[in-house]
Amino acid sequence: MIGTPAQVPDAAVRWLARHSIDVLRVCLGVVFLVFGILKFQPGLSPVESLVERTVRTLTLGVVSGHAAVLLTAEVEVFIGFTLTFGYFLRAGLALLAVALVGILSPLVLFPSELFHGGVTLEAQYVFKDIVLAASGLVIAAHTLGARLVPPADRDPGARPPASMPPDRSQSPMTLSGASRRAQRVRLS
Repeated sequence: MIGTPAQVPDAAVRWLARHSIDVLRVCLGVVFLVFGILKFQPGLSPVESLVERTVRTLTLGVVSGHAAVLLTAEVEVFIGFTLTFGYFLRAGLALLAVALVGILSPLVLFPSELFHGGVTLEAQYVFKDIVLAASGLVIAAHTLGARLVPPADRDPGARPPASMPPDRSQSPMTLSGASRRAQRVRLS
């Protein structure tokens, strides 16, 4: 139970530090699942023709037509599954990094088609993917060990999670030469 109203923001900060990236991961996964599932049904995805042209261009014509859309659907559903449920997460994030190159490439490959007479619906889809890319970076950093930690002044008794090394940069203690060498060895 939270005592005073002043403690409510502190509790919110601690909750956000613990859970916000997992919430972001699941939401991003659901987005990829939905967009991937749409591509399995011909005519349901508003960017189907853009996907076909992009994959055909990036694969130098090796993959084209409906096969390009199906390949994209499978990739997006796999990424969505890994993000939503947390299984094979590193593989999903690696595939997401590769997929984002393809997803964002129409900005370079087809700018005149995306921006003729204004911003097209296809251009809007590609632009929203910039946010998906940024979300993927945050999730990847978290998966690789980065952690959000509430500031110490908000929770004086808070300690960094066990997975994080203590911050030695602000320590009033100095290390001896042997200790500094040992510290450098552990960090490298």
